Amino acid sequence: MGLDAWAIAALADRPADALTRRDIARALLALSATEATAALPELRRQLIAAGNPLSAAFWDTAAATMQDIAAGTATVGEVQSWLESTGTEPAEIIGMHVWDDEDERSPLQAEMFRRLVEYLEGLLAAGEVDPDRLASGDPAALTAHRQRQEQWMMTPLPDGRIPMWAVVDEADDEFQAEWDAAEAEALAELRDALAEMPARPVPDINLQQAADRIRSVMRSGEWPRDLLAACGGVRPDRLPADNADLWLALAAGIVSPQDELAGDDAEPDPFADLSDDEESMVALGALDHLDWLAVATSLASGGPGTPASADDLAGFVSDYDADDVDDQADAAAGMFGHVVSLWRVLGAVDDDERLTPLGWWGIPEAVQRAWAPRE
Repeated sequence: MGLDAWAIAALADRPADALTRRDIARALLALSATEATAALPELRRQLIAAGNPLSAAFWDTAAATMQDIAAGTATVGEVQSWLESTGTEPAEIIGMHVWDDEDERSPLQAEMFRRLVEYLEGLLAAGEVDPDRLASGDPAALTAHRQRQEQWMMTPLPDGRIPMWAVVDEADDEFQAEWDAAEAEALAELRDALAEMPARPVPDINLQQAADRIRSVMRSGEWPRDLLAACGGVRPDRLPADNADLWLALAAGIVSPQDELAGDDAEPDPFADLSDDEESMVALGALDHLDWLAVATSLASGGPGTPASADDLAGFVSDYDADDVDDQADAAAGMFGHVVSLWRVLGAVDDDERLTPLGWWGIPEAVQRAWAPRE
């Protein structure tokens, strides 16, 4: 488009004398930085003639930003901060919500974003927002501007919806749908792989010994009672009576933890170190479907005696995923260290960190149970 005040006014659907800094900034960013820089002087004259001069500070920051973009020295964050300093561009991150790119927003996100822009335009018109102070990086002005946006996001609309929860709930639903689809795909792939392998019998004696040990741990309260109970979604004083059901519930919970640790509903202290159990929960949650698919198929194929240390499990993932790199493997080994510790308690691996007959039968079964559709 030709960058003049009237073209921008047509895009913004408002007269030239009502154009905002955001309207101008977005129009500039839609062009190459070289074209935008060349157009700035004439655009400024047009807006002065239209009775909408904006401010010298705005034009100075616009020119500086375009020059930095043209030189390749402007970061994405710096450009975003300049856009937000116009006073009516919402913050990219507000509380727990991150806005999607404009062309990827759902109708709901687009609606809430538009409503927030309108709210900020109202504040600007009322003189409650000073864009020049925002552009200068004034800490108090920036903090107040963010707080206004957060407050708006948490204030019910006339129809009762709270913008923050509306967009967060939608994002959660989308993530869950994507996660469920990935889970179903991984389950199908695992079942296809297991169908081509020999049957894995249930080692009844080993299962009984493991169940007795688990029940003893749950009664005594010693580690890892709380962690296993949270993972499996069971109560230590009300365990499944069937040994296989008990074992698989806990082993499947390692793959997909069912509950939070006791006390996790308390307000977290961001400066406190994680407890061992909390660290384990974080590690288990970081393992994805591909990690477990690689491990389950490799152990099922290898059989009892297969090396199953954390490094071995990370190696299975690297072998399975050609895109895996060394630093990812190192991270996976750290996460699998927590898995192996719990498997040792369940009797899935022995003290030499090799797969036991119980683990050969149970780990693939537990992964399938973790990924089975929930009723």
